[in-house]
Amino acid sequence: MLHSLTNNAKLVIQFKRTLFWLTNDNRFYSANKIQNNDVDPLRLIPFLLMHVGCVGILFVGTSTAALVLASILYVLRMFFITAFYHRYFSHRAFECSRKFQTVMAIVGCTAGQRGPLWWASHHRSHHLHSDTNKDPHSPSQTGFWFSHSLWFLTPKTYLTPENHIKDWLIFPELKWIDKTDWLPFVGLAGICYALGSLLNTFFPGLETSGAQCLVWGFFVSTTCLYHATYAINSLGHLWGTRRFETRDNSRNNSILALITLGEGWHNNHHRYPRSARHGLYWWECDIAYLGIILMSAVGLVWNVQKAPSSLTAKNQDAT
Repeated sequence: MLHSLTNNAKLVIQFKRTLFWLTNDNRFYSANKIQNNDVDPLRLIPFLLMHVGCVGILFVGTSTAALVLASILYVLRMFFITAFYHRYFSHRAFECSRKFQTVMAIVGCTAGQRGPLWWASHHRSHHLHSDTNKDPHSPSQTGFWFSHSLWFLTPKTYLTPENHIKDWLIFPELKWIDKTDWLPFVGLAGICYALGSLLNTFFPGLETSGAQCLVWGFFVSTTCLYHATYAINSLGHLWGTRRFETRDNSRNNSILALITLGEGWHNNHHRYPRSARHGLYWWECDIAYLGIILMSAVGLVWNVQKAPSSLTAKNQDAT
């Protein structure tokens, strides 16, 4: 009888832990483990499985349809991260309606980089403590690989530092989205498979399938999206030029800017974080900013912030 009660108690505890994990509840980790800076295997496994899923290309093959789907999903989700998770939720570089804000928060979750509040809180912490021992992901403090991807797999960064995002906590829908950020992500996987199956049924000439679209549109596209985004945290503080003498090691890098729709102008960004435009000059390609301007033109966003003209004029000839 005692043994049965003990087993039942263990099942209840495990059920609660699973529920806490699925809802990003701070109680998932005990207080003494929250400060642990070691990678948690439970969080590492899903991250590794995403990469393992890419091996599926050896079994499902490729097609033009699958490559187009992967490319579209990469660009769209990179835009959701750069324009909204970063420039809007982290820096409030422009304004939009509450409904549009909610929609962008949900579609941003399809990038698999957790919710907008978690993302913004850690990014604001990065700017407050950039390249110091309090920076969540500084390559000069913790090394390349930790700053690139391992930092968010630790118990320490599981929490959402709410003291950094008090301006967003007034929106209960954002808190709910943050708790269930995995739902849109998993939903995207289902959409990719369903789309491939439909194309196979109605347009067999495209020579694609549900499994093929799942592998290319979800696993490959997401993995590429991951490492392009993470490269700003790591390479963005190691490789490139410095136009501004900021208190951190941020760099401008045209290659990173190209693959991240403008985030590679990282030194510009650290000099004036609230600017919606990271590429400060016409020759600095910033596709995310062009997207923001387009949304502004049709009234979806407004009050778009830009760096002062005095700042850009002073450094126009700098590299």
